[in-house]
Amino acid sequence: MLQKKFFSLFLFLLAAIPTLFGQVPGFYMKEESRKKEIPFLVSNNLIILPVSINESPPVNFLLDTGVKTNILFSKTLGDLIGLNYTRKLDLVGADGQTVLTASVSPTNHLDLGPIEGIFQTILVLDEDFLELERVIGVPVYGVIGFEFFKYNPVKIDYDEGVISFYRSDAFKRKPFGFRKLPIKIENSKPYIQAKVKQNAVAELEVKLLIDTGANHGLLLNRETSDQIILPKEHLESDLGRSLGGDLYGFVARTRRIKLSNLKFSNLITSFPDETEFSYVIKDSGRQGSLGSELLGRMNIILDYAREKIYIKKGSTFHEPFEYDMSGITARVIPGEEKRFYISEVRESSPAYQAGARANDEFVSINTIPLDFWELSDLIKIFRSEEGREITLILKRYIDENPENFELKEVKFKLKRQI
Repeated sequence: MLQKKFFSLFLFLLAAIPTLFGQVPGFYMKEESRKKEIPFLVSNNLIILPVSINESPPVNFLLDTGVKTNILFSKTLGDLIGLNYTRKLDLVGADGQTVLTASVSPTNHLDLGPIEGIFQTILVLDEDFLELERVIGVPVYGVIGFEFFKYNPVKIDYDEGVISFYRSDAFKRKPFGFRKLPIKIENSKPYIQAKVKQNAVAELEVKLLIDTGANHGLLLNRETSDQIILPKEHLESDLGRSLGGDLYGFVARTRRIKLSNLKFSNLITSFPDETEFSYVIKDSGRQGSLGSELLGRMNIILDYAREKIYIKKGSTFHEPFEYDMSGITARVIPGEEKRFYISEVRESSPAYQAGARANDEFVSINTIPLDFWELSDLIKIFRSEEGREITLILKRYIDENPENFELKEVKFKLKRQI
């Protein structure tokens, strides 16, 4: 799970950029229109957009409501395209302990086709961090956050893979078929009130961050409320990697969550461990977040200026929430050649009992060579259907010589763990 909460500690340090030529920092249409559309790539419901920085060749960025400031993960790339740096900041990582440093590059131009970002500050990590490719299977070099949303309503159509960037006054009334809900923009992040039912009796009202850059469905922070209880049926899990550390905790099911009168049932929920960083979450007053696994089942319109969100059921709304039924956590080996490997396999899981082990490399899945798969396809098939038969051909290395390996055939049936 891609956690982006580590940015909160340093965002307040960013100084305002001076107004130049009557324009203020923000994202604008290049040509005046009611709306402009930008197609995006979807990987596990994460929104990936090609972005050109100061007329450089475009690179992939995540569109992330969970962050305030644009971030570039690669100082090497920043230097290559000639970014100007004015100062440095210390950032606290996701584990609450690791300290990262970043260089501040002000007044950049970001080009997204029909939309452009004017006078944009970019935080550039001094140490290259390109681990997201391992997790989502697509090279990602940075994130765009609050600046993209702050003036204009933005529609995210997950079904069609299209962002619609609207004129600021486009929505004078509720769009047909959408529900309108209030949100609060605090510290440049959107929050929504929801009702969570964890058991047959109690219903808890919670404040949740709307986080398009995290690929969980629902995340609940137990340290924020005594009423948030880890269910008896749960799995201990590595919840994902983000800047400055891995996140650990548990996954379980939540009986129901309601956004106004829109209900999601029996959804997979992450319960991260408390860290030294948790006080920032407590100070925000939130109890958790909504991620892309849930948001991606709707079409949404975020209107920050009026503190509204419009939501509509998407084509996958009624599909059941499923968690991995194999026991395998698959990752990408970055490089020109497509290579996937097992970073972790849960003990007692079907794959482990069949002989799969950490660091085994995929050769084929159900007789289909690896060239025909994407990482998102593996995630889908391992969540697809209880009882489904899976046959893996795996490459197990004997030593550090890449020529020394043996092939292993592993057969198992998917089994629901939670």
